[in-house]
Amino acid sequence: MNNRFWMAFAAVYVSFHLLGFLLHGVMLADTYKALAAVWRPEAEMQAKMWVMFANSAVYLFLFCYIFTRGYENKGIMEGLRYGGLMGLFVSIMTAYDSYVIYPVPYSLVLTWFVSGVVIYVVLGAVLASIYKRA
Repeated sequence: MNNRFWMAFAAVYVSFHLLGFLLHGVMLADTYKALAAVWRPEAEMQAKMWVMFANSAVYLFLFCYIFTRGYENKGIMEGLRYGGLMGLFVSIMTAYDSYVIYPVPYSLVLTWFVSGVVIYVVLGAVLASIYKRA
């Protein structure tokens, strides 16, 4: 793994958490407050937040690594396609399995699914734009 990989990984990691904050911490904050009985108490979630950061480091590393194994140097469209496929791959299962497990409204599940795909498309674009070969 070269410097481009590590720079791309860092950018993807930061982008993922910024987009996640905008989605979950801003856009869906009122929805989550209305469903407070479904989630852990805020203090308990905050105490366990390190697990989320560590977990995302591992799977975003894999997201970047898999991209580099099939990299064809075809520009940002390659990253958009990859991000879209990975977004579908991850978001379908995550959102709809959560619908089965948690008593949440379908509108939230649909938001999780669609926003998940969009976030991964953005991550793919970030990855391709930084990883590109000179």
